[in-house]
Amino acid sequence: MGGDQGLHSTIPACIDYASEHPSDTLLIFSSENINHQNLPSNIQVIKANSSVLMTESAAYALRHRSDSTMAGALNAVAEGRAQICLSSGNTAALMALGYHILGTYEGLRRPAICKPIPTLNKHSYMLDLGANVRADPHQLLEFARLGSGLAKLLDDNASPKVALLNIGTEEQKGNQLIHQANELLSECPDINYVGYIEGDSIYSGTVDVIVCDGFVGNVALKVSEGVAKLALSQLKSSFKSSFYGRALGQFARPLLRKWRTQFDPARYNGACFLGLNGAVIKSHGSADAQSFRFAIEMASDFAKKQTTSRLQRYFQDS
Repeated sequence: MGGDQGLHSTIPACIDYASEHPSDTLLIFSSENINHQNLPSNIQVIKANSSVLMTESAAYALRHRSDSTMAGALNAVAEGRAQICLSSGNTAALMALGYHILGTYEGLRRPAICKPIPTLNKHSYMLDLGANVRADPHQLLEFARLGSGLAKLLDDNASPKVALLNIGTEEQKGNQLIHQANELLSECPDINYVGYIEGDSIYSGTVDVIVCDGFVGNVALKVSEGVAKLALSQLKSSFKSSFYGRALGQFARPLLRKWRTQFDPARYNGACFLGLNGAVIKSHGSADAQSFRFAIEMASDFAKKQTTSRLQRYFQDS
């Protein structure tokens, strides 16, 4: 129900995915009536009394939205009726309700939002992307452990390189919080910590995990997505502006298709909430049907690999 387009993006994406994956079952929690006749047999619609608005606070959602579509989906995961929850709704409310309904790993103070980002090599994992606007050095250490564990489990990377996002790579750069986090990460034997990384190297692929607080991470991600959209729009405009541009566009089409496959933000839609005792994926609020379909595929892969339970064991054993 959430996101900028609501059912106009989620329902077509669910129908498309369910039609191509008949062995998977999708539970759609909706506060509006949906025409069941147009749905594949492996989609079940569950009616809820309300939905969380994008403008509502996390505190309001906790007090007044226990009967919402979002709470229903999270309860389905908590009760074992679903393996993973996917939402493009209110991020703060999803994190608050997830924290309340599912709880966190033992020994973990705060969960984090993590997302794979495209790089020159393949991808890196970046966290936190908005769950914690402020994070102390010990929380940044926990984020590093979560991100490192995720890279090991999903990418079969025995020793992922972990870096701390900073305004420079020199040791004296950054504030006191960053310096303290740097010391903690340097002393942690379970993490292959390689030091600081600057913003212009986020997409270089030189590291596998990038750690930051939620404020910095969310701003960096949104700026990057905006630049990618601008570049694609400018290229399209240039190739349509003249006869020579259109001719050049025909020759450049294979290159543009490859670029879009690698760096289109829509293809990397979906961020996982790491640290909750249940799998939760957050889709971008502006996702269209195609972008939400990518998030469903990510959620399916995340669930089938039992990533949450495996990461929980890794975190508590390390």
